[in-house]
Amino acid sequence: MKVGIVLLAMAGAWAAALQAAPAQQTARSVWDGVYTQEQAKRGAALYAEHCGSCHGGSLAGVESAPALTGVEFGSNWHGLTLGDLFERIRISMPPSGPSGVTPAQKADIVAHLMNTNKFPAGTTELEPKTEVLKGIKIEMKK
Repeated sequence: MKVGIVLLAMAGAWAAALQAAPAQQTARSVWDGVYTQEQAKRGAALYAEHCGSCHGGSLAGVESAPALTGVEFGSNWHGLTLGDLFERIRISMPPSGPSGVTPAQKADIVAHLMNTNKFPAGTTELEPKTEVLKGIKIEMKK
């Protein structure tokens, strides 16, 4: 009798795990409209002020600073998350003083990068939180 109860409990736990698994695997993508046009516009001004001198006005990269658009951006970031990108920017950009740009401003800059890379805008702004942005996958093609 005890074995039957244990097996029944295990079967119930296994069924619950199977039902929960798809929800955990479901992640948003940059194609889901994860930033707003207003946020990207703010980000464009911030990019020009804090990033353009190294990465170039067109995000094409300059000398040792990588491109933030096009094939180079895709080969560097495809398959990663916006959280990975945001965290890189948050802790190391601009090199002259990462703390001079707030996390909210850096989220705006990421929105500008998404807009420049032709990912669609939506109705909700990107949050300046790495753990939230880790749920948004960078996919270069839909």
